[in-house]
Amino acid sequence: MNICNFNGLTGRVVTPDDPFYHELRQVYNRAVNKFPLAIVFCQNETDVSNAVLWSRSHHVSLRIRSGGHNYEGYSTGNDILDIDLSELSQIVIDEASGLFTAQGGATNKQVYATISSLGYPFPGGTCPTVGVSGYVLGGGWGLSCRYLGLGCDNLIRLRLVNYEGNILTASDDENQDLFWALRGGGGGNFGVVTSMTFRLPPKIDKVTLIDIRYSNADQEKQSLFIQTWQDWLANADARVTMVSRIFNSLEEGLGIIARGIFYGPPETALGIIKPLLGLGGVRYSLKYLTFLEAVTIIGEFYPPFESFQSTSRFVLHDFNECESNRLSELIASRPSGSIYAALSFYALGGKVSETAPEATAFYYRDAHYITWLNTVFESCKCENSNWIKDRFCYLKSITEGSYVNFPYGSLPCYLNEYYGNNVYRLKEVKQNYDPYDVFSFPKGILKISPFN
Repeated sequence: MNICNFNGLTGRVVTPDDPFYHELRQVYNRAVNKFPLAIVFCQNETDVSNAVLWSRSHHVSLRIRSGGHNYEGYSTGNDILDIDLSELSQIVIDEASGLFTAQGGATNKQVYATISSLGYPFPGGTCPTVGVSGYVLGGGWGLSCRYLGLGCDNLIRLRLVNYEGNILTASDDENQDLFWALRGGGGGNFGVVTSMTFRLPPKIDKVTLIDIRYSNADQEKQSLFIQTWQDWLANADARVTMVSRIFNSLEEGLGIIARGIFYGPPETALGIIKPLLGLGGVRYSLKYLTFLEAVTIIGEFYPPFESFQSTSRFVLHDFNECESNRLSELIASRPSGSIYAALSFYALGGKVSETAPEATAFYYRDAHYITWLNTVFESCKCENSNWIKDRFCYLKSITEGSYVNFPYGSLPCYLNEYYGNNVYRLKEVKQNYDPYDVFSFPKGILKISPFN
C-alpha cells in the first residue's frame, strides 16, 4: 500500500493503522472487499475541498461515498482516498418556502425521520441506509415515483465541490448543463455533492401500505404473474407504485412477493390491485398508516449488509408467454452458495413518464418498469458472478438499457446502456466540469476525446 503524508486533509481521517479501519472500509455489499489508502469523514465543505485538493497534489485517485450502497462498490477502491460524507448529514426544512435542504451524506432514513414526522412524504428510496445523494444523482426510483416523480425530478438545486476544490451551485438558473447532468447521470462523475435542495410535496395524512404474497408458487405461476403484472401496470392508477418479485429462496422455495404504497385509502387500493390477487393461494394485507410508518416497515426488510451479484434492465415492451416462461426459468435453480435468487420488477410510468427523456439525464422515461436479477450468497462468489453473466445475455436480448443505480460491472457498451441518447451531452458536461478526470471510477462517464 502507498505511503503518504496526510497533512492537508481535514475532518476525521482514518488510515489502515486505525483500530476501526477494517470496519469502516466496508460497504453494504460484502462481496466488495477493497482497501482504501485512507478514508476522510468530512464534516463540512472545507473538508471536502481539502480532500479533493490533497488527492490531486498527491496523485491519489479518489472515490465518493455517501451511504456505501453502490452495488459494484464504485464508492471505494484499493489505494484510493475515500471521501466519506456520512458525517455531513444535516437536514433543514423551510416550510414557508416549501423547500428542504439535505447535506450530501443524509440517508433515506434521516430524510424520512425529519420531514415525514411533520406529515410530508418524499419520493426517496426503500432502503433506509442508502445515501440520498447517490440515489438522486442516478435518477431515484422509489415507491412514490409514479405519484411524485423520481427523486431527481424534485430537485431545485445542488451544491458541489468541483475538481479545483471550488464550490458550485447547479440549478435551473446556474450551471444549467451541470444541473441537467446531475439529474440521472449517476453519482461520482462531476464532483462531490455537498447539499441538495428539494421541493416539499403536499402534506398527507395517511397512505396504504400494500403487501402481496404467494408462497410455494411454482414456475408456471411465477410466469403467469409476470404476464398479470405487466397487464395490470399498463393501466394502473398513478397513485400506486409497487415493486414485485419472483424468487427462489433456500428457506422458502419458490415464491412471489409484491409491495407498494398507494396514496389513498385501503378500500380504493383493494380495487386497484385486485388483478394481482387472482392467481390462487394469495395472502395480502392493506394497512392504512402514516407515510413515515409505511416507509419504516418497508425499510425493516433490509439487512444491515449482504453479499450479492446483480444486473438490471429497462423493460419497454410487454413480454409474450414464451418470454415470461424463459424469465421464470432464470431463477429456477440457484448457484452454489446462493441462499436467495430473484427477478424483481420496479414499476415506472405515471409521473415519471411525464418528463421527456432528454429533459434530464435520466433517459428511459418511457420504460414500463425496471427489472433486476440478483443472487444473494454466503460463499462461491465466482459461481454467483457467472450465474448472473450467463443469464444476462437472454435478459439483454428482450430489454433495452440498464439503470445506473443498479450497476453491472460486466455491462458492455455501458455508457449507451445507462444513458441512451443522452450520452454525448453527458460527455460534454464531463469535459466542461471535470476536464482532468479527477472524478473517475470503473463504468464512469468519459469526457469527449478522439479515443472514446
